[in-house]
Amino acid sequence: MLLVAIAFIVLLLMGMPVAFAIGISGTLFFMQHPELPSTIPVQVTVSQTQNFALLAVPLFIMAGNFMNKSGITERLLDLASVLTGRLKGGLAQVSLALSALMGGVSGSAIADAAMQSRMLGEPMVARGFTRGFVAGVLSFGAVLTPVIPPGIGMILYGSIGQVSIGRLFAAGFLPAFLLWLALSCAVWLTARRRGYQPERGTRPGLGEVGGAFRGGLWALLFPVFLLLGLRMGVFTPSEIGAFAVLYGLLIGFAIYRKLTRKGFFDALESSLSDVGAVMFIIALSAIVSYGIVFERVPETVSGWVVGLTDDLYGVMLVIALFVIVIGFVIDATVLIIMLTPIFLPLVRALDGDPVHFGMVFIIAATIGNFTPPVGAAMYAVCSILKCPVGAYSRESIPLFLAVCLVTLLLIFLPGMVLFLPNLIFGG
Repeated sequence: MLLVAIAFIVLLLMGMPVAFAIGISGTLFFMQHPELPSTIPVQVTVSQTQNFALLAVPLFIMAGNFMNKSGITERLLDLASVLTGRLKGGLAQVSLALSALMGGVSGSAIADAAMQSRMLGEPMVARGFTRGFVAGVLSFGAVLTPVIPPGIGMILYGSIGQVSIGRLFAAGFLPAFLLWLALSCAVWLTARRRGYQPERGTRPGLGEVGGAFRGGLWALLFPVFLLLGLRMGVFTPSEIGAFAVLYGLLIGFAIYRKLTRKGFFDALESSLSDVGAVMFIIALSAIVSYGIVFERVPETVSGWVVGLTDDLYGVMLVIALFVIVIGFVIDATVLIIMLTPIFLPLVRALDGDPVHFGMVFIIAATIGNFTPPVGAAMYAVCSILKCPVGAYSRESIPLFLAVCLVTLLLIFLPGMVLFLPNLIFGG
């Protein structure tokens, strides 16, 4: 598998699309083992697409696109401005609040970062923020998106690792709040040092606050309905994706009445592209996954990690550091798909909770979306704002450290992750 890993990294550095890099490097494994039937790569690729649990992935992607076309974003922006407009940092604080509120809508960190860059990027620059700082805030703010239900990363991790998706959804709220708080503090300290002013000079009245909450209510209720549906047994994790699609259509057509015929077909087209990209990666990853199991890589890695420490928290710390570092060159979705079968059995063997580990793992994997050299969200934001990667990297250091600090706290404070899942679904 060493040759496979080297080939994968080399192909990525050459600029090859992730799905093809996975497929080609995985095929090298079978070339090393001519005794294996040559039909296996095709068989495992096809069978991976027939995993019923993964049906939730395209449905939630489609639901997010419908909701983004329904007019929810503008209402959530108003609510974010009311909640955080008086904090030092102005629109930077508003953008973080919008990321927290939008997490349950878009489900994709890259999509969230790109959308906010188009909405808030130039207005923030016009208010005196440096482009590097603006790009860093809009990029790292999207780290909240995959942690708030229905994050696609949680669905992939739960499906691959056979972990309750309902418990994962519930586990995301408190870590998301901690991430928001840490990023907000980092922005506040920078704003105080540089003299960035609040967006609003006066405290909002009760009427304005109430109106803003009413405008964003349907988006705020979305993750609540998901959890209630799962807890009460109304939906399975796959069926609740269909509910999410209908919810998005209901909001767009009947409640806000902003989803037009053109918007409907644009959302379908975007969903087709997004689903195709994600599912193609998932399908081809089955080739590498077969080699991982065949070569007993999980057992080998487990032995190596346990050789360093057999303490659960120490093991989780080692895994988190490894995932953050490897995330500099590999996409978060790929990391979740490829590394869950390797690290989750090790954590379970040490009596670790798979939901606790899942939150730490997903956050650590997502950090790579915002860091050079291959961070997809970073490049999307820098491209939209015409910001040099060097300026982005320098300005993002406090935000990167804030996210890493929260990840470290979650490792050693499992109660922050497991409190809500245990409260809603039982211990």
